[in-house]
Amino acid sequence: MVPFIRAMNHWTNALQIGWLMTEAQSVVTMRMLGLAGVWSVSPYERQRMLSEKAHAFAKSLTDAQRAAITGQSPDKITAAALKPIRQTTRANRKRLAKRGPKKA
Repeated sequence: MVPFIRAMNHWTNALQIGWLMTEAQSVVTMRMLGLAGVWSVSPYERQRMLSEKAHAFAKSLTDAQRAAITGQSPDKITAAALKPIRQTTRANRKRLAKRGPKKA
């Protein structure tokens, strides 16, 4: 593989991590506002906060292990590990943002 393309793969992973951090912070903010009664959240949000993490991290681990066992490059292993967590945070951000602040 051309060295430039491999470097871009690492850059793409870094951008994915940046998006992951931004979305995770947004989710935490909306959930805390929900617990404070300011943001409209589901009554099951507390349970969801805990249960979804185990599933996302387990999928991340198995996907990364599968990529490593099949001999993928480090950037592809990283991408495989990031994908399930990124999907979860993206879905949470979209779901919580749709609900919006509580109406007065």
